[in-house]
Amino acid sequence: MKPIALTLMLALMLSGCGGAKDRAKEGVAGMKALFAAAFGKDGSVEGGGLCGDPLLVGEAIGDIPGPGGCGVENAVRLRAVGHIGLSQSATIECGTAKALKQWLQVAAVPAVGAKGGGIGELRVAAHYACRTRNHKRGARLSEHAKGRAIDISAIHLRDGTQFTVLNDWRSKTYGPDLKTMHSRACGIFGTVLGPGSDGHHEDHFHFDIAQHGNGAYCR
Repeated sequence: MKPIALTLMLALMLSGCGGAKDRAKEGVAGMKALFAAAFGKDGSVEGGGLCGDPLLVGEAIGDIPGPGGCGVENAVRLRAVGHIGLSQSATIECGTAKALKQWLQVAAVPAVGAKGGGIGELRVAAHYACRTRNHKRGARLSEHAKGRAIDISAIHLRDGTQFTVLNDWRSKTYGPDLKTMHSRACGIFGTVLGPGSDGHHEDHFHFDIAQHGNGAYCR
């Protein structure tokens, strides 16, 4: 869903709740300002263009070979999505980078709104690594081993506030925002895991673009 569609949706919700037209206009203006701060006024940012997307900032690094099925084809090193930075550059493939951008636009940025000035940075807990699922010996290769996954453990706001999956999932202040981010990731990513999923994801969201026969796997 594009940012403009989100602003129109917000306007409809405000007018449908009995608010005056000026409330709807203010809501749309606020959302436009929020998206401009996060992604640039025209949907592009200086340094963007990675993977052919004007909002993805980083460098193409080519194929990464790896043993036993590990490795990334046409890997990139993603440093930011629009004006939202990553705590560490993420080595992933373009499909994963584009899915992360979509998640920010559709889920994370609208969920947080203007709190703390909006999202300034994502704390990246993991990206490419040649390993098995959950580091279990003998298990299948993780999507991380193909550059098709990224883990997010915390959100940093522009005013310096941060909230984490581990500490704030059940909090009244940021818990609802985290739950919205988690639920709206389903379908953008093929696999979405978080607190309560399997005991291995209590402190981060795992997102990957694996395709499952019965649709997205979200827990």
